Amino acid sequence: MRRAMLAVALTMALAGAASAHQQTPPAPPAPQAPIAPAQPPVVPPERVTFDDAVRRALDRNPNVVSAAADILRAEGLLKQARAVILPGVEVTGTNTTLDDSRGLAGQTFTPQNTFSTALSVSMPLFAPAQWARRVQAEDNRRVAEASVEDVKRQIAVATAQAYLSVIAAHRVVESQVRARDTAQAFYDYAAQRLQAGAGSRLTALQAQATLSADMALVEVSELALFRAQEALGVLVTSDRPLDAIDEPAFEIPDEATTLAGADGEIQQRADVKFINLQIFANKRVVDDSWKDWMPTVSGIFQPVFQHPGSLVFPEHSWRALVQFGVPVFDAGERRGVKMVREANLRQSEASLNGQLREAKSEIRLAYEAVRRTTRALENARGASQQSAEVLNITTFSFRAGATQNIEVIDAQRRSRDADTAVAVAEDAVRQARLDLLTALGRFPR
Repeated sequence: MRRAMLAVALTMALAGAASAHQQTPPAPPAPQAPIAPAQPPVVPPERVTFDDAVRRALDRNPNVVSAAADILRAEGLLKQARAVILPGVEVTGTNTTLDDSRGLAGQTFTPQNTFSTALSVSMPLFAPAQWARRVQAEDNRRVAEASVEDVKRQIAVATAQAYLSVIAAHRVVESQVRARDTAQAFYDYAAQRLQAGAGSRLTALQAQATLSADMALVEVSELALFRAQEALGVLVTSDRPLDAIDEPAFEIPDEATTLAGADGEIQQRADVKFINLQIFANKRVVDDSWKDWMPTVSGIFQPVFQHPGSLVFPEHSWRALVQFGVPVFDAGERRGVKMVREANLRQSEASLNGQLREAKSEIRLAYEAVRRTTRALENARGASQQSAEVLNITTFSFRAGATQNIEVIDAQRRSRDADTAVAVAEDAVRQARLDLLTALGRFPR
């Protein structure tokens, strides 16, 4: 009888324990980062200021170096064009051996072995086409110099944009990390309630899912930051990624004053200067085309020494020559060359007109972008503050039992998205300010 009663009591106790176990299941484990295979330590990025990054890019970028080589090439062509119109000196020597000397009545006119040397000094006396090419070569050198400045402008703008992208990526990472930490705190609270028997496993799983998603977003944003740092390092020609230290302050000029003098501002842009110099050089080439029909006159002076001398050729002599040449017929070659030059001039003029219209449009658009992105940033910051307050109130209400966990999770997502939107809006403002200064030709200085 006692054994039967003991068996019944033991069965009831086991059933109660099983029921209690089902009512308070263990909390799901917190998500953890996957264990990656062992890798060599990553070299930390070098931190640089905005001005230093732009300066180093202008000094070292391969595109700038390659453009600078065009100046050297133009200088070499200029030297060649100058050399043609300057005096030229040439020394020649000849040793002649015949089968026998030549003579008559015992007089030797041509010795059997003769050595002669001559010094030839030549210079164009009248050469309009060659003189024009020298001036044109000087124009081409100035065009090459302007091209380098335009390339520097492009590199500086690309470097500035990359630097701002690094700053924006940092802001996004910070917002994602805050969201992850908030989700971690909510998950810890839900797990504690579940362990204490006051919460549900569904609440804990939903909090765990939010935490896992936020951790994934942190990884993605950190990868985007690393890519931005690598891109900045490539532009600055660094052997490792570069990180941003400071945030540049772009001062915006008064819109009314700037638009009133927009034409003068645009003319100071490196790309517009480059096209203007191209037009000037092409116009000079077209205007000089008539010189291809002009005659050329060259003078040559040749002192000659011959040993041994003879009756025909004394040991010391000289001669002077004036060579005259007139192009008469070339089957239309010079006309074809002029047509090509005129086409180049028209293309450069059309390019300038398009560039001027585009520049004015860029200025107007940049001012509008600055206004609208600034207002968008103000609204985004307001939305972020409001979302943070909603999250705090919702979390407090949930702890007090007045709301459900799904409302907390939704508030977390909205707060995270609002913080990210602020980072994006801040970057849009910085980029718009940079675009305005670039359009005005005030960046880089």
